[in-house]
Amino acid sequence: MKPERLLSLDAFRGFTIAGMILVNNPGSWSHIYPQLEHAEWSGWTFTDWIFPFFLWIVGVAMTFSFAIRTAKGDSKQKLLLNVLRRSAIIFGLGLFLAGFPFGLLWGHHFSFSFIRIPGVLQRIAVCYFIASVIYLYLSTRGQIIAIGAVCISYALMMFYIPVPDIGAGLFEKGKNFAAYFDSIFLTGHMWSATKTWDPEGIISTLPAIATALFGAITGDYLRKSPHSKEEKSAWMFVFGAGLLLLGALLDMWMPINKSLWTVSYTIFMAGWALCIFGIFYFLIDAKGIKKWAHPFIVYGMNAIFVFVLSGVVARIMGLWKFNVQLSNGTFDNVSMKTIITQNIFDPLFSPINASLMFALCWVFGLYVVVWWMYKKKWFVKV
Repeated sequence: MKPERLLSLDAFRGFTIAGMILVNNPGSWSHIYPQLEHAEWSGWTFTDWIFPFFLWIVGVAMTFSFAIRTAKGDSKQKLLLNVLRRSAIIFGLGLFLAGFPFGLLWGHHFSFSFIRIPGVLQRIAVCYFIASVIYLYLSTRGQIIAIGAVCISYALMMFYIPVPDIGAGLFEKGKNFAAYFDSIFLTGHMWSATKTWDPEGIISTLPAIATALFGAITGDYLRKSPHSKEEKSAWMFVFGAGLLLLGALLDMWMPINKSLWTVSYTIFMAGWALCIFGIFYFLIDAKGIKKWAHPFIVYGMNAIFVFVLSGVVARIMGLWKFNVQLSNGTFDNVSMKTIITQNIFDPLFSPINASLMFALCWVFGLYVVVWWMYKKKWFVKV
C-alpha cells in the first residue's frame, strides 16, 4: 500500500526553506535583527535552526520515498542508483550556485581554480547519500549505532588530534582540527568570507550525517508505529525535549556551534526539529487543521527549485549595476539591490526594518512564483 503523504512534512519543509530565503536575503548585511543571522560563533539563533532542520527533513522524507519505491518492486541496488543520481544533481546545483554566472555577466570574475567546493547543497547531497546507504543496509539499532559512531569519531578528532602550533581540543574560530583539515584539503576552494576554513567543511560533515539519520529514525517511527497520530505527536515532544536537554548538557563539554556542527549542536537541533515538527504534525495530520499551512506547503513542494532560483536572482541583482549620482554629487556603480533598498525601503523604515522588509518582500515574490507552479502542478524534482 502506498504510504500516506505527510502534508505536515511538506509544510515543515516549506517553513524551513522560506526561513532560509529570509535570512539569506536582507536588504543590508549591516542591519539585521540578531535572530536573523547566525550566532557570531558558539550559541544559536533562529537562523541556526534552518540548515539542520532541512537535513533532518531529508532523512524523514527518504524513508517515505524508499517505501514507495520498494512497494513498486525496486531493489536496494536500484534505490542506491537513484540516490547516487539525485546526490550528484544536488551537488552539481551547489557548484552551479557557487560559480554563477561564471564570469559571463557584467564584472563577475570567475575561475574554476578557486570555486568553492563545499556549500549548503553540497552538504545536503553528501549527507543524503551516506545516510541513505546506512538506512538501506542497517536496522534502526544499526542507525543509532551509526549516529554514535560518527559523533564519537568527530569528538575524538576534535579533542585529541593536535593542530600544529595550536594544540588539540580547541573549538575557537579557525583554531581547531576541522579548520586545519579544511586548510589541507580545500585550499583555495573555501567560503570567501573565511578563506582558511569552511562552515560546510569536511570534518563537520560527519555529525551532519547524524542529523539526517535522526530524521530517518523519525520517519520510520511515523510510518511503522501503531500509535495514533496524537500519540506520535506526544512522543515526538517527549524525545525532542530529551534531546534538547542532552544537547544543552553536552554544551558544557563541547559548545553548541553551527559552523563546526558540533555533537551538542547536532543533538540539540534534532531535539528542536522533533518539537517544531511535532506541532506541524499534530495540527495538520492529526487534527486536520491545514489552511494556515498552505503557503508553507506551496513552498515545500518546490523547495530545491526555489532555493536555487533565489540564489541566482540574488547574484544577478548584486552584479547588475548602474552608474548613478550619489547624494554628495559624485557618480558610482551601484547594484540593482542597493538601488531598490535605498529608493523603496529606506525612505519608509528604519535601517534595520528596511532590511527586514526587503527580505520579506523577497520571500513573498518567490512565493508568487512557486504558487503559480503549484497551481499548474509543476513540481521540480531531482
